[in-house]
Amino acid sequence: MDYTEKTLNVKKIYNGKILDLEEVEVLLPDGKSSKREIVRHNGAVAVIAYKDADTVLFVEQYRKAVEKVLLEIPAGKIEKGEDVMLCAMRELEEETGYKSDNLTYLGKIVASPGFCDEYIHIFKAEQLYPGDGTLGDEDEFIGLREVKAGDVKGMIRDGSIEDAKTICAFMMA
Repeated sequence: MDYTEKTLNVKKIYNGKILDLEEVEVLLPDGKSSKREIVRHNGAVAVIAYKDADTVLFVEQYRKAVEKVLLEIPAGKIEKGEDVMLCAMRELEEETGYKSDNLTYLGKIVASPGFCDEYIHIFKAEQLYPGDGTLGDEDEFIGLREVKAGDVKGMIRDGSIEDAKTICAFMMA
């Protein structure tokens, strides 16, 4: 069976700073039509940053959507036309204060395909060295936390780490 949904009509609902929202009318495989609400996003990068072989850098950041502080690997939005590797290098420094000339691309994940087209590109960074020392953007308040690499999977299991991109990244590493 062909499960493809053919686009019949696209209605722009909202154009924002980091995402757009569309209402898409589709033709279903059975010939009926339906509507999909789709968030359009440029995509993002996420970086597993190894300070040394046994230590991974995490960021702690309040996430308004879930009303709590989450423990995550450094990550950020890809700017329009930006190379994903350069974005990963930029986000690593912005969020941790460290740089790396040794980034490895691990792959990509689709975050929430039921309503969003965002892909997150996952990298591993090793051989870190100090960058300029500033953390976060002007509207971003983050803390840096070092975690023993051997503790990460247990923290995922016990719920201390619940961020999906972080969990996926450690499955790819």
